[in-house]
Amino acid sequence: MAIRFDGKRALVTGAGKGFGRAIAKKLAECGAETFALSRTQADLDSLISEVPNINVINVDLQDWYKSRQEVSKIGHIDLLVNNAGVTMRSLFIDTPKENIDRIFDINFKGTFNVSQVIAKRMIQNGKGGRIVNISSILSEKAISEGCVYSTTKAAIDMLTKCMALELGPHNIRVNSINPTVVWTDMSRPYKEELMPLLPMTPMGRFPEIEDVVNTVVFLLSDQSGMISGESLRVDGGLGVH
Repeated sequence: MAIRFDGKRALVTGAGKGFGRAIAKKLAECGAETFALSRTQADLDSLISEVPNINVINVDLQDWYKSRQEVSKIGHIDLLVNNAGVTMRSLFIDTPKENIDRIFDINFKGTFNVSQVIAKRMIQNGKGGRIVNISSILSEKAISEGCVYSTTKAAIDMLTKCMALELGPHNIRVNSINPTVVWTDMSRPYKEELMPLLPMTPMGRFPEIEDVVNTVVFLLSDQSGMISGESLRVDGGLGVH
């Protein structure tokens, strides 16, 4: 049976490109009143041209207070997908403070901040909710020049568990998904470092964006009604090693 979100309100961060854009489009297709958040107005404009009924929010999640203000304006949200993320290549020994701050501000603090605002509204509304945090297989596997990114994703996995523990009594489910390599604008610059993961993958291929989208939709739906606090690998079996 097809999953529908009619009557639900959804927010997707990092919705201008990649996973986030595809997820936002799918949720709108499934009937949710969807809000797409991105720091890049041009991406939001092109998204509106493809999905005219989508709502957009232009804000940089590195700005903690502006993000809270903009997210607070949209009211109650039933379905939250924390997808926004950045990375910058650098060896551990050479990584400057500015890189650390930028990646943690978006990947971890941005997720924490938006979730805090939305979860408070979910609790006040009394109808529960569902939150999916986009993590990565790199929360468990190290690659060269990806130290800060991997560390933020490990933090997201633990944040997911803590949120599930504290929000569960309010009927709010929280999970993360941990994809392996999916070729996007963010992953392509790391192709040389990431390709060694392919022969380690039992299924012999990397997933497509559609595989990630379908997993998110499942975790947001009633079909996963008793799943919470999980970090679900989407990796063709890579994580069994």
